[in-house]
Order: sequence, then C-alpha cells, then structure tokens
Amino acid sequence: MAEAGVPVLPSLDLAAPGEYPLLVKASAGGGGRGMRIVRGPDELAEAVESARRESAAAFGDGTVFAEPLLERARHVEVQVLADRYGGVWTLGERECSVQRRHQKVIEECPSPGVTEATRELLYDAAARAVRKIGYVGAGTVEFLVKGDRVAFLEMNTRLQVEHPVTELVYGVDLVRLQLEVAEGAALPPSPPEPSGWAVEARLYAEDASFVPQSGTLRRFEVPGDVRVDAGVESGSVVPPHYDAMLAKVVAYGATRAGGGAAADGGRCAGRSCTAYRLTAIY
Repeated sequence: MAEAGVPVLPSLDLAAPGEYPLLVKASAGGGGRGMRIVRGPDELAEAVESARRESAAAFGDGTVFAEPLLERARHVEVQVLADRYGGVWTLGERECSVQRRHQKVIEECPSPGVTEATRELLYDAAARAVRKIGYVGAGTVEFLVKGDRVAFLEMNTRLQVEHPVTELVYGVDLVRLQLEVAEGAALPPSPPEPSGWAVEARLYAEDASFVPQSGTLRRFEVPGDVRVDAGVESGSVVPPHYDAMLAKVVAYGATRAGGGAAADGGRCAGRSCTAYRLTAIY
C-alpha cells in the first residue's frame, strides 16, 4: 500500500517501539481479535503475549505487529468495484465508527464526519489500492480517519454486511454488479451519482452484556418503511454455531436528519422493504 501511495501508519518495533500509546494487532485477522492497546512500556510484554495467544487461537497464526494508536479516530471505509479492463469505481464512503467490542453496529453512507477534501483523499487512496493489487470484483478499502489524517487499515476482498447503505444511496445492486464483473462485463466509465442518506442497524441475538444467545425466535417483526435483510423469521431457531447477527435494518431518506419517513424512490425495488414491526422475542 505504501508503494502505491496509500497513506499508512508506520510499523513499530515490538521490542522497542519508542512510541506510546500503541496498538498490538494480529497480522492474520481482524474483528478486534488479537488486538491490545498499550499505553506504556510496562504493559507491552503482557499485551504482546496475550495478543499472540488470541491470534493463534482465532486464526491459526500468532504473528502480531504494532502501530501507533490513533485515539478517537473514525472508522471509514470506501466501497470499490473493479473490472478486468482497468475500470475502477469508488462508490462513496461508509461511516462505521459506532462499534462495540470492535464489532460494527451502526453504519451509514455518506459519513457525517469527513470533509470533502478528506473524502477525495479517501477515494483516491482506495482506487490506488485496488489498482496496485490488480483487484477484480466488489470490495472495501478501510481507513482510520482523524481530522485530515487518513491511514490505511485493511482491505476486504468481498462485499460487507453494510453494503446495503451504499446500494440505497447509489441506486445499484452490488451483488448483481459483482457477478456481472466476474462474468467478464466491463463497468461503465463512471458510477451513478449518489442521492440521499442511508443508515443501517445490525440486529443481534445477544444479552444485555453483548454475549451471543441461542434459542427459538418466537416472533420477528420490524416496523416502518425500511429495508430488512434477514436470515430469520418468526419461529426460526438461532443456533450456537454461527455469528449472532440476525438481520440488518436499513433506513433511507433524502437527508440524514429529516429523511427517516421519506419514500425510497424505488431504490428498494425487489428488496425486502416491506413494513414490519420490530419485536424480537425468545
């Protein structure tokens, strides 16, 4: 990424980082596993060993590295789509800073916390990343953003859970587009223009302490003129074997503040945008 001109955080020497606070991270994975904040030299050895153990258990690889900690940075990602002919789309950015235990909970498009100048920097960096590795398909390039500072975080070479907010704002079907690109289709010269604002909430089977729960979902209903992407319905059994996320509830409107009740303008056509009532009862 550095070779491609993408802004990155420097790697620190685990034996003598010389800079605090820092973040120890698993090299082989993400999602907060194998991640430890270190605020001083006395915490370093234990944090590294703990991160290595968790990384080995989660990913089969205990390799960790360290980088400076950008405290209170935003987690912002850029949706990309690239074809095999050199066409690259950057389909806006998504704000993913509302998290618990390093897991995203609320996502929206566009981000309310970046300036136009920072937005252009994000798009340019994402396109550089895609072209550098010759990527073809739909993907996401993720960044940390603090003020006007942007730093590469990771790239997900797939669609992500929060892709519906981009679909609603840009009026596209990312699943269909990635299949067409895989079949050899070329992207048009430029993506469609964005319109409106979309916010997604993830619905999980968890207790009040965010611990995953299993059991029978007796009733599942979601209210309002919203899009619902769900893997369950009333009567479904939530097993202990998979991720605890049950559904995604996505609202779309003309503006962030006043668009909650606005019609979707046909952007939910063919989607699960029926009105439901939200009650998840075990």
